[in-house]
Order: sequence, then structure tokens, then C-alpha cells
Amino acid sequence: MNTKPPAGDRIAKVIARAGIASRREAERLIEAGRVTVNGKVINRAALNVTPKDKVTVDGRELGEPDPPRLWLYHKPTGLVTTTRDEQGRTTIFDELPEDLPRVMSVGRLDLNSEGLLLLTNDGGIKRKLELPATGWVRKYRVRVKGRPTDDTFGPLRKGLTVDGENFQPMTVTLDRQQGANAWATVAIREGKNREIRRAMEAVGLSVNRLIRTSYGPFQLGQLKPGEVQEIRPRILRDQLGLDTESLQKPNPSRPIPKRKRRR
Repeated sequence: MNTKPPAGDRIAKVIARAGIASRREAERLIEAGRVTVNGKVINRAALNVTPKDKVTVDGRELGEPDPPRLWLYHKPTGLVTTTRDEQGRTTIFDELPEDLPRVMSVGRLDLNSEGLLLLTNDGGIKRKLELPATGWVRKYRVRVKGRPTDDTFGPLRKGLTVDGENFQPMTVTLDRQQGANAWATVAIREGKNREIRRAMEAVGLSVNRLIRTSYGPFQLGQLKPGEVQEIRPRILRDQLGLDTESLQKPNPSRPIPKRKRRR
């Protein structure tokens, strides 16, 4: 017997689309009893809601979701790419401009890495761009300690296994030697945890600077550390194949969800 799937979308997805929190964070809000549906507190995320349902988070009713938006951000070194850090370290969200709405990062750059990080207000865009199936190339400028030759990078180009984890073949170009260090350009398609650093260590090199210069068609360009630049709707539509109507300017009458800064 076929059963008809419940109408609407999962509650956590609806909250994420409204720009209040990521889907995972929304699930935590639900578990903490901070979400109501039609006046009743819910404590499980396995619930579908429709536009007819009244959803509130911390007593504030959700409005229509903002149009999908995407920003380029030049992440400086010394910041962690999480909403909060157990060690009390400064996060990128502590340093973003005050007028930026609630955003999520597309993937991560570790504490000592810098360069291009994509930010979005839309959980769907975040998941789409993070999927390996998307296949977008991420390019990096990498400085390593030592005097590698072109042959040094052979194992990286073939693909290698580090601590039981398989890394796909990388595109590596040796650019120049600068004193005790060498610069290389590296392109990858997956971006596993500390992938480039671990791969370089596997061939005897230590990375002392790593700068992401591009993520798919989006370029770091002349963006200075700490600066943010929004991608124009037309470019976002063309690159991601989004519906033109969904990329109109945000409704000025809808309050912009603010990011909470650590005091």
C-alpha cells in the first residue's frame, strides 16, 4: 500500500532557508525547545511544515525566506571557520561586517589558512557547493619549506593515501624558489580536512603558508583580508542555475536576522 508523503518541508530546512541558522543548528534549537509550530513547542526535527503553519524561533515568527545570496570573503589567518569555538578562539563570524545578515560558510579553511571563503544565507546553496559531485576546482597558492623539484610532486599528481584516507590526484605546478621556501600552485576538487598540508607532508614538505585563490568560477582577485563582496544576482543565477525570480532583492520590510557576536 502506497502512503502519500507528508506535505511541506522538514522544519529544520524551513528554518535554515529563512536565514536563522544552518540545518544542524536548527535541529539543536528544536531540541532545546526554542521552536514552536502553531503555538506549540516542538522537540523533534522529524516534522514537516507548510506555508500555512506558523513557525517561531525564540518567539519570533519566521517570514518568507530571503532570496539566495552568496558572498566572497577574504579569510585572514588566525580565525576559525565555525560559529563558536570550544577553545574560545576568534571565529570568522566575530569579525564579519555588522550589516551582513546571518550567513553560513561553504566548507572551511583551517586556522592558519587564508584566502577565498564563500558565504551564503541559503542552506541549499551551501550543500550544493560542498558536494563532491559539483566538481568545482579549488585553487591554492602554497608556500613550502624546502627545495622541491617538479618530480617531488609526482605522488600528489597520481593520488596518494595518507593515514588510510585516499586523496584524489591534484594538479600541482612548481612556481618558484624563494630562499629556503618554494611556491607552488595546487588545484583540488574535494577539499578534505587539511588535505594539501597532509599531502605535502607525505612527500617531505612542510606548508608554512596556504592561500585559496579560487573556488570554482569565483576568484579572490584583489579582495583584501577581512573584506566581503557580494556576488551579483545575474552571476549567481548563471553559475548555479537558480531561478531568476528567486534572486530579486531582499524584502526591505523583513527584518534581517543578525549574527550574534561574542562579547
